[in-house]
Parts: sequence; structure tokens; C-alpha cells
Amino acid sequence: MRFTMVLILVLVAIAAAGAVWIGLFPPEPRQQAVERLLPVERFAPR
Repeated sequence: MRFTMVLILVLVAIAAAGAVWIGLFPPEPRQQAVERLLPVERFAPR
């Protein structure tokens, strides 16, 4: 019983530390161009 409680507390502490770490050092956004394929029908002659 005591081992289970310690394990749960350690996991909660690791999750909280990870949340604080991500809050302090957020990941950089990716600078990637968005490429969308347009349907060919739009540019077809009528």
C-alpha cells in the first residue's frame, strides 16, 4: 500500500515538473510553409 502511494506521488510530481518545464520553455513553432493542392477544375477553361 505504501509503495503504491509513493509511486503515484512520484508520477504526479514528474507530470507536474514536466508541465512547469513546458510552461517555462515552450517549444518553438515550426516555420514551415503550408502547401495546399487546389482542384484542377478551378483553372480549367470553360
